[in-house]
Amino acid sequence: MGPIYSLADFLDMLRRRAAVILYVIAAGSILSLWVALNQQHMYHSAEVIQVTRPTIADDLAKSTVEGSSARRMQLIEQRLMARATLLDIIDKFALYADLPSLTPTEKVVMLRQAVSITGVAAVREGFADDGTISVLTITALMPTAQQAQQVASEFGRRTIELSVSSRIAQARETLSFFAEKEAALASQVSALEDEISAFHAANAVAQPGTVEFRRSEVATINESLLDIEREKILIRRTADQASASERPATARRVLADAQDKLNTLDAQRDLLSQRKDELEAALQTTPEVQRQLGVYSRQMEALQGELEVVSTRRNEAEVGFRLETSRQGERLTVLEPAGLADYPSTSARKNKALMGGIASVLAGLAFAFVLELRAPVLRSAAQMERETGLAPVASIPVLETKPRGRGLWGIMRAWRRLLPQKLARR
Repeated sequence: MGPIYSLADFLDMLRRRAAVILYVIAAGSILSLWVALNQQHMYHSAEVIQVTRPTIADDLAKSTVEGSSARRMQLIEQRLMARATLLDIIDKFALYADLPSLTPTEKVVMLRQAVSITGVAAVREGFADDGTISVLTITALMPTAQQAQQVASEFGRRTIELSVSSRIAQARETLSFFAEKEAALASQVSALEDEISAFHAANAVAQPGTVEFRRSEVATINESLLDIEREKILIRRTADQASASERPATARRVLADAQDKLNTLDAQRDLLSQRKDELEAALQTTPEVQRQLGVYSRQMEALQGELEVVSTRRNEAEVGFRLETSRQGERLTVLEPAGLADYPSTSARKNKALMGGIASVLAGLAFAFVLELRAPVLRSAAQMERETGLAPVASIPVLETKPRGRGLWGIMRAWRRLLPQKLARR
C-alpha cells in the first residue's frame, strides 16, 4: 500500500488530506444530485403475439407459403426497422418532439434502440428444429408510458398486417406463376397440333383417327374382289356347261348373259381396285415423314405430361391461395396487448444520488492515496524505524503558528495535534 502500512498511517492520511477528501466528496455529491435530478425516466411496454398453427392439416390442404416462421419473422422485422417505416411511426405519434435539435437519422437510430422484437422457439418435435416460433414479444422503451404503449401496439399491428400481406402475396405469386405456365403450355400444345395438321395436309398423311378406318376399308375391298372372282368362276362354269349340254341357240343365249355378267363384274372389280390403290397410296408414307411424325408424337407427349403436372400444381396453388385469403393458414394473434406502465423502468433518483455519494467518498479516498504516493515522506518515528531500522533519538512535534480557527477548521487542527500524542501512547 505504499506509505500506508497500518491503521495509524491510514488515519494520519485522513487527517492530513481531510480537506481534499471533503472537496472531492462535495463535488461528487453535487454532480450526483444534478445527474439524478436531470435523469429522464423511461417506461416499458410489451405486446405479446402468438403464432397460431394452421386450422387445416397440411396433409388435407397444404399451403404454398413455405419456409420457417423464424425466417418470415426476421424478414418482417427487417421491413419494420426500415427507415421509411420508422419515420412514419415517429411522425404518427410525434416522438421526440421535445428534442427539435435531433436529425431524422438520429431519431431513427433512437427508435431502433428503443424497440426490440424477440421470438420464443416452439417445442421441438423429435430431434429436428424446424425453426417454428410460438410467441413473439415486441418491447418498447419510451419517455412516457403512453408513448411506450402506442409504439408497442403500432409495431404489433404492423407485424400482423405484414405477415398477412406477405403470405397472401406469396400465395398469389405462386398461383399466378403456375396459371401462366399452364396457359403457356396449353398454347404450345395448340400450336403443335396446328403444325401437325399442316404437316399431314402437306404430305398427304392420314390423320391418326382415319388410318384404321382406311385399313378396314381396304380389307373390305379385298373381300369384295375375292367375291367377284368367285362369282366370275361360277358364271364361266355355268356357261361351259350350257355350251356342252344345251342346244346351240340356248347355248348362245346363256353365253351372252354370262358375258354381260362378266362385263359387269369386271367393271366392279376395276372400280374397287382403283379405290384400293387410292387408299393404299394414302396410307403409304416416306421414312422422312415417319421420322417427323415420331418427333411430333414425342413432343406432344412431353408437352401433355408437363401440362398435367403444372395443372396439378396450379390446383394446389389455388387451394393454398384460398387458405391464405380465408385466414385458415398460419396466422398471428395478439395474446397480450400492450399496457400502460404504472412505474418507470429506470432506477429511482434517490438510489442514483446515494450511489453517486458513495462513489464520491471512494473517489476522495483514492485521490488522497494518490497524493500520498506522489509524496512518500517519513512522518513519524515508527515509519523511520520501519523503513531504516534506526530509532530516532528525539521527535520534534509540529508547531502550529497559525491562529486557532473556529468551527470545522478549528476542530480539524485540534484533532491533528492530538492524534500523534495518542498514537505515541499506544
